[in-house]
Amino acid sequence: MSAPSRLPEKNPLPAGFLDRLADRFGTQLQTGAAIREQHGSSESHYEAMLPDAVVFAESRDDVAAVVTICAEAGVPIVPFGAGTSIEGNAAAVLGGVSLDMTRMDKIVAVNAEDFDCVIQPGVRREELNQHLRDQGLFFPIDPGANATLGGMASTRASGTNAVRYGTMKDAVLSLEVVTPQGKVIRTARRARKSAAGYDLTRLYVGSEGTLGIITEITLRLHPIPEAISSAVCSFESLKGAVDTVVQSIQCGIPLARVEILDALQMRAVNRWSKLDYPEASTLFFEFHGSEAFVAEQVETVKALAEANGGGEFAWSNLPEERNKLWRARHDAYYAAVNLREGAVGWATDVCVPMSRLAECIVETQADLAGASMPATILGHVGDGNFHVVFSLDPNSSEELAEVEALNTRLIERALAMDGTCTGEHGIGLGKQQWLVAELGDAVEQMRMIKRAFDPQNLFNPGKIFAL
Repeated sequence: MSAPSRLPEKNPLPAGFLDRLADRFGTQLQTGAAIREQHGSSESHYEAMLPDAVVFAESRDDVAAVVTICAEAGVPIVPFGAGTSIEGNAAAVLGGVSLDMTRMDKIVAVNAEDFDCVIQPGVRREELNQHLRDQGLFFPIDPGANATLGGMASTRASGTNAVRYGTMKDAVLSLEVVTPQGKVIRTARRARKSAAGYDLTRLYVGSEGTLGIITEITLRLHPIPEAISSAVCSFESLKGAVDTVVQSIQCGIPLARVEILDALQMRAVNRWSKLDYPEASTLFFEFHGSEAFVAEQVETVKALAEANGGGEFAWSNLPEERNKLWRARHDAYYAAVNLREGAVGWATDVCVPMSRLAECIVETQADLAGASMPATILGHVGDGNFHVVFSLDPNSSEELAEVEALNTRLIERALAMDGTCTGEHGIGLGKQQWLVAELGDAVEQMRMIKRAFDPQNLFNPGKIFAL
């Protein structure tokens, strides 16, 4: 699938530009085809869109230097983390420089008594939690992929723990950012609240690298719970599973994680992860708290599940059992895509108010029943967010058109329920028209912010909207 047609054409690099980068960065600059291919691809279904060069930043000074050199030459810059984005967020649609942040991977400070830490953007989620474990702390935002935390902040990532711990907008206390003018700014201090000026932190979180490049992040941390219990429960219907979640939240039960997988997704998970769960609509639960509190939560949820057609709870209480369960959930995307040999994945997501969630999922399930390719439903139903993963024949224009139509109906359904076109994937390339449908004239305010911050339109151009 190509980039949106309103993008300007890619320009050749100015004479001497690569020489100037080479003088400053030496071997940190790479122009080989394989490296460029890696940085022009992602988990999305879009064709690779290659940068002209890749610079591996190792410090904020490196980032500021790249920005200064590119700004003087009018060359685009695309920040790059782990490359796990879904909507083409890091594709170099106009070429230019891909700024790889993965070498900026230091944990600068852990302030255990304040429940926060300061990290560089290349630190990965799993590495941070390994570092924190001995201090009785953890970072809860878990999008599934072992993404870089800079990328997670840039895309306002969410995940399986969002129902209790929120998303990246709740987790980020402060950012250090390099602006399109090459200046280094800090958006806030470490205080838990502030009324000082505009909330620049929230503006940069989710901006997909279009307004600034994150070079340091201050994150909110949480104590590791005394007791953690995970369970799997199968249901007679998808609606019964969703109703159980909605009723649990209405009862005030602070579920730590609750994930839904439809019958086809469970078949894919069993095949991919070598499991033997019933191939029926299923909920994965996790409960956090004291021993007594967890036991109380479990009894209430079990009663609700039974009333909605749920079966017995299969428990995973040992750490290795829980890890196996949640690894299977995190691998669900790959499991779904590989229902067909040689397929590529097209993943989409929406989020709706909890009161409309069952209706939205059931209508989507009925719509997918007539699809000519495998299409699974899964998601973080505790906050109204769910995904559809299509296993697509990359050589079939008919299937591509069919998936586009199904995706259109899904998004229109969510918007009609006062939901959003994307709960966590971001806008990137794929949902620009739906951003306008969702927010209308507010998008012009976003364009005004982009023009004010980045008048040359060099930071990740073509993403979120076309200027």
